Amino acid sequence: MKLLIVESPSKAKTIEKYLEGAFTVRASVGHVRDLPKSNKKAINIEAGFIPYYEISKGKEKVVHELQHLAEKASEILLATDPDREGEAIAWHIETLLKSDKKVKAPIERVTFHEITKDAILEALKHPRKIDTNLRKAQEARRVLDRLVGYDLSGLIWKKVRYGLSAGRVQSPALRIIMEREREIRAFIPEKYWRIFGLFETPGGKGIQGLALGSQLLLECTEEPRDPKLVEKIMTAGKSGTWLVKDVKESEQKRVPRAPFTTSTLQQTASSRLGYSPSRTMQIAQKLYEAGHITYMRTDSTNLGASAQAQILSFVKKEYGEKYMQVHIYKTKSKNAQEAHEAIRPTHIEKLHTGKEEQDRLYRLIWERAVSSQMSDAKLLKTKITARVETPHVGHVESTCPTCGEIPAFTATGSRLLFPGWLAVDTGARGEDVELPLCKAGEKLKLIDLTSEEKFTEPLGRYSEAGLIKELESRDIGRPSTYASIMRTIEDRGYVRKEGKTLFPTDTGEVVSDFLEKNFMNYISDTFTAEMENKLDEISLGEREYEKTLKDFYGPFLKEVQEKDKLEKATNLGDAPEGTKCPKCGGSMIIKLSRGGKFYSCSKYPDCEGALMLDGTELKGPEETGEMCPDCGLPVQIGEKKRKVYGGKLVIKQRRDGGGSFISCSRYPKCKFIKKDEAEEAKKRTGVTCPTCKVGDISERRGRFGIFYSCSNYPDCKFAIKAKPTGNICKECGSLMMEGTKTIPERCSSKACLMHNPHKIKKIED
Repeated sequence: MKLLIVESPSKAKTIEKYLEGAFTVRASVGHVRDLPKSNKKAINIEAGFIPYYEISKGKEKVVHELQHLAEKASEILLATDPDREGEAIAWHIETLLKSDKKVKAPIERVTFHEITKDAILEALKHPRKIDTNLRKAQEARRVLDRLVGYDLSGLIWKKVRYGLSAGRVQSPALRIIMEREREIRAFIPEKYWRIFGLFETPGGKGIQGLALGSQLLLECTEEPRDPKLVEKIMTAGKSGTWLVKDVKESEQKRVPRAPFTTSTLQQTASSRLGYSPSRTMQIAQKLYEAGHITYMRTDSTNLGASAQAQILSFVKKEYGEKYMQVHIYKTKSKNAQEAHEAIRPTHIEKLHTGKEEQDRLYRLIWERAVSSQMSDAKLLKTKITARVETPHVGHVESTCPTCGEIPAFTATGSRLLFPGWLAVDTGARGEDVELPLCKAGEKLKLIDLTSEEKFTEPLGRYSEAGLIKELESRDIGRPSTYASIMRTIEDRGYVRKEGKTLFPTDTGEVVSDFLEKNFMNYISDTFTAEMENKLDEISLGEREYEKTLKDFYGPFLKEVQEKDKLEKATNLGDAPEGTKCPKCGGSMIIKLSRGGKFYSCSKYPDCEGALMLDGTELKGPEETGEMCPDCGLPVQIGEKKRKVYGGKLVIKQRRDGGGSFISCSRYPKCKFIKKDEAEEAKKRTGVTCPTCKVGDISERRGRFGIFYSCSNYPDCKFAIKAKPTGNICKECGSLMMEGTKTIPERCSSKACLMHNPHKIKKIED
């Protein structure tokens, strides 16, 4: 038996089908080992930054199955993803298999850049050993991020607020957002005017002898900021004679764009399809695993020779020879060594998966890859320039002491002469703007002259696509990290997304300010980019793992320890003048809570007066008069009593607006929540828990909606996703639960055939 191990179960099914029984294919389901949560035993710094790995929680069964199969195998191939992360996963699997002394078969590594039968069979001909340098580079990144995150986050917990975090790459991304935000706040808008003229061109005579004049909209080439100048331009324009001074027509080319890299795919999917970077990567992962596209984490814009030939043949057949044009794209990233090709379809035929999100993203990838090997588009650019002759000075080239020089008015348009690559990538086409025919020297009839008051605006805030582009331009992060950066700063509550725009939150601002003030050299563009380059050098075997981490961590740790002496950054400054405490009338200061900034009495904790930033009084949770049964009362332990912390029960409002609940005032240190017996009784189904035989199965609400679990949680963790009917499955003895319209009742066990009864019919057929 030959064993092939991949990461994804869906990929395993696809590959096993292609190999037609030659290999047993199994999935590791991602990482099988990781650093423990406790940093004290995660990394042995003194021994040379040696990480301690343990089997990831929930992966024990997967590891046991892989070891059991490996014991019987005559050959073992590790085919995890073709990047640093995949190399690391392969090494972890190899290490665990070799720890089983019953495994005797040789273990080798293969990589698939696309999941097609030909590509897989070809890759199997070229097995190799695990690339130690790539694996070391991934390990260095993992260890580095853990050290930075752990130490910086711990300091922020002490100095700012419990539960916050910092990271080697997420913090520079947050800093970039805040730098733009400060520019926006400091921007002083200036008033200006845009001036437009609507004209009738001479035109010609039609068949009926009627005039065929066309309307032409011209805009002033200047945007005056002096209202007196605006008035002079308007007066001169309405009283003078307008002449066409120049008509320029020029043929221009638009060259096709390179096939997608990870970064450009995320940017385009965000702007055209509205997908977040993490969603884009999830969909692309499914397309890759199903064999529809090449590997989706890449910096390369290169196309393989066979893929390029297929595309050119398709273009010639579908559009004609004049639409064909070979293009070679130079990869911008100097470190694009992890993948051989850009993201492209594995087959040139168009695809319909039946799943809308996958179809839309595939279409985007297909259009970009095909159009990259097509002819340039040709456009006719037209620019019309007109000036006004005033009654008293003639042409405006002469300076008029009364009204001043009147600037020219222009209009630009474009017309597609030959679509070329835009015939496929229609989303990049834009709109044709055709201007009426005019000749230099012709008079224009003024229909209307208007001025529009405007104000200058600062640079806009970043969108996810814009931030990824900015990070890439500064060499911060790598293809595999962009989506996680976006997700992290949103999940941490450092930014909020409105539409496509990222707005920094109060928490994000405070954290960024603290890091910029105290650790700017570690979150700067230069440091972050240089560290990425050092990791790349490790992957190429040009730099040592231990020395790289030692050179960084010594000075870093010293600086963190020095900053530990700082005072706690709870005071973010004085409240605006005139802001008084609602309870004692004293002065107030700005503080940060989980909900954002607020005004707190400067005498706190002696006075608990607080205001929201809009001036509304901020009242704390209402006390019930009861002490917390977990931490508010002394407990007898032998001859001693446990320390009394004094937790009180308070009434709080649910964040989702679903009413109130009673909990301990010391949350999150104490997480006691008082159960409402009346509400609990309504939620009970009357079905006894099959695991503990004591609790009732009750309705619960989680992050993914309603589910049903044992009322004895957390002592008993039995749960199912639908309401139990009280019946027992005749096949496996598990609880039956409510189903759908077509399947009114089904088994709660996913392993049982009665979980999906329609499969029984298929098997019988």
